[in-house]
Amino acid sequence: MNWYKLKKDEVIKNLGVNIEIGLTDLEVEKRLQIYGINQFEEKPKESFLSKLINQFNDFLVLILIGAAIFSTFIGEIRDSIVILFIVVINALLGVYQEGKAEKALEALREMTSPTAKVIRNGYLDVIPTSSLVPGDLVVLEAGDIVPADIRLIECSNLKVDEASLTGESVPVDKNSEVFYENDVPLGDRQNVVYMGTTITYGRGRGIVVNTGHDTEIGKIAEKIQAYDEEMTPLQKKLNELGKYLGTITILICIVVFGVGIFQGRKTMEMFMVAVSLAVAAIPEGLPAIVTIVLALGMNKMVKRNAIVKKLSAVETLGSTTVICSDKTGTLTQNEMTITRIFASNKIYKVTGVGFEPRGEILLDDNKVSVKDNLDLEMLLTIGVLANDANINRVNGSFKVVGDPTEGALIALGYKGKIFKKEMNEKYPRIEEIPFESERKMMTTFHKNYIPGEIVSFTKGAPDIVIDRCKYIRINGEIKLLNDELKRKILEVNNSFAKDALRVLALAYREFNSLPKDLSSNNIENDMIFVGLVGMIDPPRPEAKDAILKCKEAGIKTIMITGDYKETAFAISKELGIANSMNEVITGQELDEISDIQLKEVVKNTTVYARVTPEHKLRIVSALKANGEIVAMTGDGVNDSMALKKADIGISMGITGTDVAKNTAEVILTDDNFASIAAAVEEGRIIFSNIRKFVFFLLSCNIGEILIVFVSILYNLPVPLIPIQLLWLNLVTDSFPALALGMEKGEDDIMKLKPKAPDSPIIDGYMMVDIIIQSIAIGLTSLLAYAWALKAFPDSLIKARTITFATLITAELLRAYSSRSERHLLFEIGFLSNPTMIYATTLSFLLLLAVIYVPILQQVFHTVTLGFIDWGIVLTFAFFPLLISELYKALFIRKNTDRSSRQFRHSKTHLAK
Repeated sequence: MNWYKLKKDEVIKNLGVNIEIGLTDLEVEKRLQIYGINQFEEKPKESFLSKLINQFNDFLVLILIGAAIFSTFIGEIRDSIVILFIVVINALLGVYQEGKAEKALEALREMTSPTAKVIRNGYLDVIPTSSLVPGDLVVLEAGDIVPADIRLIECSNLKVDEASLTGESVPVDKNSEVFYENDVPLGDRQNVVYMGTTITYGRGRGIVVNTGHDTEIGKIAEKIQAYDEEMTPLQKKLNELGKYLGTITILICIVVFGVGIFQGRKTMEMFMVAVSLAVAAIPEGLPAIVTIVLALGMNKMVKRNAIVKKLSAVETLGSTTVICSDKTGTLTQNEMTITRIFASNKIYKVTGVGFEPRGEILLDDNKVSVKDNLDLEMLLTIGVLANDANINRVNGSFKVVGDPTEGALIALGYKGKIFKKEMNEKYPRIEEIPFESERKMMTTFHKNYIPGEIVSFTKGAPDIVIDRCKYIRINGEIKLLNDELKRKILEVNNSFAKDALRVLALAYREFNSLPKDLSSNNIENDMIFVGLVGMIDPPRPEAKDAILKCKEAGIKTIMITGDYKETAFAISKELGIANSMNEVITGQELDEISDIQLKEVVKNTTVYARVTPEHKLRIVSALKANGEIVAMTGDGVNDSMALKKADIGISMGITGTDVAKNTAEVILTDDNFASIAAAVEEGRIIFSNIRKFVFFLLSCNIGEILIVFVSILYNLPVPLIPIQLLWLNLVTDSFPALALGMEKGEDDIMKLKPKAPDSPIIDGYMMVDIIIQSIAIGLTSLLAYAWALKAFPDSLIKARTITFATLITAELLRAYSSRSERHLLFEIGFLSNPTMIYATTLSFLLLLAVIYVPILQQVFHTVTLGFIDWGIVLTFAFFPLLISELYKALFIRKNTDRSSRQFRHSKTHLAK
């Protein structure tokens, strides 16, 4: 039921409540049976064993298990044990403790109020929040966390901070008397307060209308729970690659097995060959290397102020094409700041954010001393005295306790050295007329400001205050506020409002003594107008540069906020997100279009204003439906559903709620949008490095397949046995592949457009390169094998050892060429990656150990090689390296440079 559409009496009648005594204990018990307790239920958590079993649900892993079974069947127990050991280790590395939905629900529960003040059986009582039922009569006061969704039946000056739910940056006024005939967005419902929001000012009473999962925050909890974890782009690409490799492997094994049987070879021998091919085709070290490289990438990102909770999220960042960002606290500083003043018939500019000591008040770019300007001094004095907020200093920084608007006035006082505490001691408050939404003003009365008199200080809505002023203060003189002056003030007010500034007017009045009847409407008449202040939650200065950097990288930034359309556009324009109002759409407009229409709308929209959590979810879903890789940033409860639905959720670490932090994959430790650009860059570097070692490993593996396959076709003995191939794939190749994963990245990586979301890890250029390299490796090793068979016709084991050494040496040399897809080895520097030097040296030493250590010779079926043998090995081993460098010089650089120039040219036009 839409409770905000009902009158108070209708709500009371529908819920069967006596507003004098509340519910009885008997009625509470009945309702608990119907509605349940006021908390959220969790889904059963997946067991460790279940997660482990899921790791074996992979095509390549199943092929390896099959190879292990075959090895056992033909008596190669040692090979079988090694293969199974690899499978188990990879499965353990793949088990991550995710549980985002469970953690988010726990955070939601912790966030809600543990107790509530209710009227039951005619008495005020404090009960656990979980005991509330629809119909309970709840008492609300400043500082309370709202314990359920409540329809107000009475309130006095009630203000509620709904930022975590709606994104609204300032507390909203509530009014129990209003009701609505039409649908109204969540943030505009003045007669309802919502579970998890905070009462910042005033008091009220209301009737609980929804509890548990039926509350707005409960709906978020259910939707977080309902969304299954989606595979990241990297996981999808690796799975596709695995299925492709697995299918090819099975086909090759069948073909080779058939050819062998046709040639008259023994069945057991061909089983052994099939196992060799399966082992050769599958890059056994790939899952472990991907995991390690992503983990190292996580450590790098921590240094760049981004904590990544999930390994696969590192790569997803690099593939991001759209960033959907919450405005408040993410793109802006989440601190209302006065930026302009109108006083003495002049407009002043205010620099600095919050209580920043460098903040100044400027007139025509010249610093103004408040002490030498009587009107400014009066304006700042009114701002700090007609003020109920307080300032706490925590760990060297200031924290506003109370209304952010009043906090901004105190901060303005700091800039002019007008301090609230000193002013209150010097001119004590003796009475007040509190702010009321009907009057839109607040007035306080002080003594000692003018000897023997009482002075009232008033702040409020400009149109209301101006109408009640009879005089104006200009350069310390009191003048009659005529129509011309009034028109000038209203013009300034309108210009401030057009720039999305929230404007307050400040005035005062002198009395001989404190008025006896403060309820009289005349007390706030005949005032002296002092000035206007315009305030806004300002953009983060570094966010603008970060957005430009993302734009150059081909990433679109979208701002999503609960603020009004004009405010949203003003901020977005200053940040460089939107250029016209045509790029802005509101939540109400979203409600009027279908999901199919939204898919078209999101293509040209960069700002969404007055949105609800459901809107955010629809926006993210529409972008994903268009094939975008979506990163969603945010810090409030209202962001949690979209954070989970997005390809990657990014939460603020300082201002972010626990719900947002636990739902997101990435947490920014400095709440800085600029850190997202750094994280994207790091993600791109990591994905580029993953491509490099996937290319390296696959070209090695396909080369090994060719060696075995061609030898069978030519009716030769198999050049490499399974244990040698396992050693090569897991040990010799893995160390250089790991070093490739630690490349520092190329300087122009943020000038390249993002990879298409549906593009495979291996694109056309890389596929051609893999084929060329595989042929080069296979041909080189087969030529070495042919030479060895001819040179040592009676020693198959020596011929295999020479082939083994040639293949490994060729792959170690080729690892250096794999360090860049576009740049030649002499350009990036042979020694510029020390890890590669260590890795290839270690791999070569392990090769020497396998060839020369007697016990290892028995295990790997090798023999000692002499100097002449090594001369042959090295001669052949350099051939693949030369081919790789030649291919880059002739084809890859030429095409990539052209593509990059075209992309940069198009982005320059877009920026203009």
